[in-house]
Amino acid sequence: MLAKPRQPEADVAAQVLAEAAALNELYGHLSPVEIIERSASDHFAGEIAAVSSFGADSAVLLHMIAEVDRGLPVIFLDTGKHFGETLDYRDALAADFGLTDIRVIRPDEVALASIDPSGDLHQSDTEACCGVRKVEPMARGVEPFRAWFTGRKRFQAETRAALPVFEQVGPRFRINPLARWTTSDLADYMRKHALRENPLVAYGYLSIGCFPCTQPVKPGEDARSGRWAGQAKTECGIHLSGLEQSLTDASL
Repeated sequence: MLAKPRQPEADVAAQVLAEAAALNELYGHLSPVEIIERSASDHFAGEIAAVSSFGADSAVLLHMIAEVDRGLPVIFLDTGKHFGETLDYRDALAADFGLTDIRVIRPDEVALASIDPSGDLHQSDTEACCGVRKVEPMARGVEPFRAWFTGRKRFQAETRAALPVFEQVGPRFRINPLARWTTSDLADYMRKHALRENPLVAYGYLSIGCFPCTQPVKPGEDARSGRWAGQAKTECGIHLSGLEQSLTDASL
C-alpha cells in the first residue's frame, strides 16, 4: 500500500492558524482555568504540555494546571545560567502542587562546546547565547507535543500587548491562558491561594531569566525592563519566529 502523502508544511501551518483563530473565538473570553480544562481535556488531550520558567509569577499558572491535571508535563528549560533561587523555587513549587512530570531540558553539550566553550557568550552576543541555550533546547522540549501552555500576559511588555490566548507556532499551538490578566489579578490569586513567591521578587526582579542578563526593575518600568537592560532586545526568542523555524526544521 502506498504511504499517504504528507501535507505540505505551509498547508499545516495555515490550518493551525485558522484553528487557533476559531479557538480564540470560542474560548478566548473564558477564565484561565476553563481554558486549561478545555485545552487539556478536550482539544489536545494527551498531546499538551506546559512551559514554565518558574519565575516571578509562575506559581499562578502552575497552580491552575495542578487543579486540572497534576500529571500534565511541565517543561523547564535549564540554561545553565539560572539563579540558584530559581532552581530551588522549581523544586518547592513542584512539591507544593504535587506536579509529577517536570521535564528538564538542557542545551546540547556539543553545541555549547562549539559556540560557547568559555560560558561567556552572553557578553558579546546575547542573540547567539539565547539561541543555543534557549531556542534550540525549547524546540526539542515541545516537539513531542501538539500544544503547550505559557504564562505570558499582555501587560508584561509592548511586544505582548496584542497577545492572543491561542496562537499558531509552525504546526503547533501555543496557549496563553493568562493573556488578559493584570498584575492585580495575579496578586489577588496569589493571596487567595497562599502561593509561594519566587524569593527574587522581593529584591525587585519582576521578570526572571538567566542571572547574567537579568536585573531588578526600576519603579515605573514594565515588568520585563530588567531583561537585557540597555539593549533593544526584549525577548529571548522562544516566543518568536526562531522557535517556529526550529520546530519546522527537518532535523526534528
